[in-house]
Amino acid sequence: MKKVNKHNSSLDFELITLLKASDHSAYQEIYERYFKKIFSQAYAKLGNEETTKDIVQELFIHLWIRRNYLPHISNIGGYLSTSVRNRIFNYFQHQHVESKYIDSLKDFINTGETAHADYLVRTHDQQAHIENAIQTLPGKMRTIFELSRKEHLPHKEIAKKLSTSEDNVSKQITNAIRILKTKLEVILPVISAAIWLLS
Repeated sequence: MKKVNKHNSSLDFELITLLKASDHSAYQEIYERYFKKIFSQAYAKLGNEETTKDIVQELFIHLWIRRNYLPHISNIGGYLSTSVRNRIFNYFQHQHVESKYIDSLKDFINTGETAHADYLVRTHDQQAHIENAIQTLPGKMRTIFELSRKEHLPHKEIAKKLSTSEDNVSKQITNAIRILKTKLEVILPVISAAIWLLS
């Protein structure tokens, strides 16, 4: 697809039409036009580069995966801006749930040995489910995810260690999180906080 610098509604319509037809060059054009703008918008709210990368890259991955089911979009920038705001809202909402979950666990511990023992059993079971889900990830994806979430290595160091790009590391982590959330939401429907401890 020929690159066009002019921003207008007819161009947006053309890009979305081509995207829905699985034209990867149209997707690449959208990515190049809007990634930095959406990243800046998200970073202003989140203040964390790694979290911002994960959320924005997941948004663009979702755009491609759901390309055949997109609604009518007359303004791509507006659509992406609204979408990333919704994702940020959901992120903070889950962070709030996680905080309440941790507080409730502290309450369990403070009520006595019986409650504490019950907490330990439930926590052990939840961790076992999470570990089992991680083990189902494809080999390289699992390795990258574990280096990030278990060894807490930054994306740059993981990329160097595995001789790959930082973009690939970010993409693999984003995909791993999406897969694990899907699996764990089925296995642990009432433990949403445990799911978000992964991200």
